[in-house]
Amino acid sequence: MSEIRRLPDDLVNRIAAGEVVERPASALKELVENAIDAGATVIDVKLASGGLDLIEVTDDGCGMAPDDIALALERHATSKLSHGAIEQVATLGFRGEALPSIASVARLTIESRPNSAAEGWRRVVDHSRLTNDGPAALPPGTRIRVENLFGQVPARRKFLRTPRSEYAACQDVVRRLAMARPSIGFTLEHDGRRTIAVQPGEALAARVARLVARELAEDGVVIEAERAGSRLTGVAGLPTFNRGVADHQYLFVNGRPVKDRLLVGAVRGAYADMLARDRHAVLALFLDIPPEDVDINVHPAKTEVRFRDPAFVRGFLVGALRHAMEGAGQRSAQAPAAGAMANWQSEPIAEAAPPPSSLQSLFARQHSVAAPGVREAGAAWRSYESEVMAPPAARAEPADPAKDEARAFPLGVARGQVAETYIVAEAEDGLVIVDQHAAHERLVLERLRAAGAGDAMARSQAMLLPEVVELEEVDCDRIEAKFEDLARLGLALERFGPSALLVRAIPAALAKANVAALVRDIADDLARHGDALLLGEKLDLVLATMACHGSVRAGRVLSVAEMNALLREMERTPRSGQCNHGRPTWVKLAHEDIEKLFGRK
Repeated sequence: MSEIRRLPDDLVNRIAAGEVVERPASALKELVENAIDAGATVIDVKLASGGLDLIEVTDDGCGMAPDDIALALERHATSKLSHGAIEQVATLGFRGEALPSIASVARLTIESRPNSAAEGWRRVVDHSRLTNDGPAALPPGTRIRVENLFGQVPARRKFLRTPRSEYAACQDVVRRLAMARPSIGFTLEHDGRRTIAVQPGEALAARVARLVARELAEDGVVIEAERAGSRLTGVAGLPTFNRGVADHQYLFVNGRPVKDRLLVGAVRGAYADMLARDRHAVLALFLDIPPEDVDINVHPAKTEVRFRDPAFVRGFLVGALRHAMEGAGQRSAQAPAAGAMANWQSEPIAEAAPPPSSLQSLFARQHSVAAPGVREAGAAWRSYESEVMAPPAARAEPADPAKDEARAFPLGVARGQVAETYIVAEAEDGLVIVDQHAAHERLVLERLRAAGAGDAMARSQAMLLPEVVELEEVDCDRIEAKFEDLARLGLALERFGPSALLVRAIPAALAKANVAALVRDIADDLARHGDALLLGEKLDLVLATMACHGSVRAGRVLSVAEMNALLREMERTPRSGQCNHGRPTWVKLAHEDIEKLFGRK
């Protein structure tokens, strides 16, 4: 057994770099946070090759004297912890390991000049070796350059992603820190092109809308709430303004960007009765809480926190969000009035029969009717689909063709529509309830799959006027990489500048879909699954998204003939027992189940 020995300083710094400098975005985060703590009012960031070749951060903060520059490159040296009460630290960083850790795996150049100094000073450290130390000409403030990150650590560099992916992570870092500090101006330049530019002194809501989504200015509500010494501010999107992934939720605790499960769960709980399970709110929330009530030193990168009273924090967030939504009149399900509940509870309760022990076969099993093929089923659907998708005013009301002998169909015959969402049908052996949107979603998906397999998807419908869809640059990059695959599905796209796409054609089956929403959801699908799925799986996800946008929506009034045609199409289509998201498209109450509900059995 070898004896215990001290590790050399350069190896210690490289080990620390493994915690602090995971990728270019990690180094950028440390440098920008230092600039914020230095009192900067303007911070300029320049990147090359996604930060792999160059990261440059320039600020107009307090600057450093030559001795302070040398001390900043030593481990555990910081100006942000002047007392022993670590839980009272209000700055973004205080460990003092960022600069020496970065200097151990890259070429680091620090140039700084205090406001009171006549000239600045430069210090260059190349992979822990001091190579230059002398005067420098620059305005008051600090400029730090990180070049050739992991250039001499090939084992680390080969695990980094492409420059495009690394740039996306760096852009996210700058975006989050810029939202947290609306009083500071930020610019981000990548390979000579400016991608972020915000001016100092903006209002919080304006800064968030500029960085997250411009639609938030109209489709969001401002959050302002206080409780027990804590304060919550920010902007939350209305339930109708949502995305397919949770990447557009920005959470901050005491001005620090965090990714906390408690806060994410609170947001999900606040929107639980207003959003579908596969949709996510768009928001930016800033929680200010007494420092002694939160532990920010849980993670080396300070991205995780621990609250002293998690129940209070969750209740505070959920209550504030719901109150803001109710004030805007945008809740999808209103809470029952207190007076109505009081009247209900004051009514005498009659003696009731004991509840049924079980209800069997509530979820109908998938039927085994022989399918003549999706192509033939599609013909039956297309014969009346234009009527279903047309505006109600332009649709003639056909007669009800239902007859008693039609009860022999597995899904029965339609008897009506409930809440303009569910079709109620009478079958020979019970009562069938169909979710019209979920069912039609499955039918459209199977038709798209069958058409694609038969090379019929080339019959896409060209748009009279191509539509421009604005997205974030990284989303445009993801979709651009799949242009050929999407074209085979009938969706013809072109790049239209750094952050926009031009839609020239869409599949004929989706002629009435919202084109912009369709493209955004496809971008979210690609972002959610990344490179983890095979091409076939990715195309299936895109087809499912297309089908959702081409389906009859809940709240659409259907005639009895249209409802019956939908039922017959479901009987002909494979896998029509569940929608594209795994939810059942129909349920059946057998006669004996209904009798049990009414105490007859």
